Amino acid sequence: MTTATSRLLALGRAETTLLLRNRTALFTALALPPLLVVGLAEPMKQQAADFPGISTGGLLVTGLLGLIPMFVVYYNLTAAYVARRGELVLKRLRTGEARDLEILAGTAVPSVSLAVLLSVVLCGSGAVGLDLSLPVNPVLVILGLALLIAVLVGLAALSSVITRTVESAGITTLPVLLLSQFGSGMILPLDSMPDQLAAVFRLLPTTPAFQLLRLGWFGTEGSAPAVGFAGTWADALPLLALALAWIAAAGWATDRWFRWEPRR
Repeated sequence: MTTATSRLLALGRAETTLLLRNRTALFTALALPPLLVVGLAEPMKQQAADFPGISTGGLLVTGLLGLIPMFVVYYNLTAAYVARRGELVLKRLRTGEARDLEILAGTAVPSVSLAVLLSVVLCGSGAVGLDLSLPVNPVLVILGLALLIAVLVGLAALSSVITRTVESAGITTLPVLLLSQFGSGMILPLDSMPDQLAAVFRLLPTTPAFQLLRLGWFGTEGSAPAVGFAGTWADALPLLALALAWIAAAGWATDRWFRWEPRR
């Protein structure tokens, strides 16, 4: 008998080997952050001008902390689930000791680990190169990143349901990528949008987790006055509740509709 932890680690090691052989996935993970820095520098300067007290470097780092999991976790993991399904790996794994949740989590281990590693490197390099101030509430920053990754794992599993081939993952993941980037405040601040549109975007799956991350770093989600460590918790509670609700919904939907073998 093997333990759940040993099975999860074994699956994670196997997936890591496959990820290291996948040049497209590695390019997405390693080359994208520097490209995003170049592309986001100017928009973040404009945001900093609109929100006094928030630095361009801080906006750039928090924006990248949201965008990195979008590609490293969501896009790469969607393609990984589709590839393993097409190779009948998922079907074979279900005949062994591993439970469904362990199989899905094991497949996600390398993408999640890489996203966390890149996030740590980003914060470290940002602290040195951009002279960033310390987050107001580091706990909320970590919680926001963890919840964002969790909801993206669920969305990846669901996106794989409608994705027939690895090649088509670039198309099927596009709506979530675009909506999350522009609707969750990663690139465009929600406070700059019309009130009704911003109210809708605040309900997107990735919005509460990202806004939690931003609240933890700056002490404010946008144009509201910044608060201290204790004050951030009151603002964080609705965001935490909504993020957890989305994770639970994604888990339920995955359990109901995830495809373990190719369509016939």
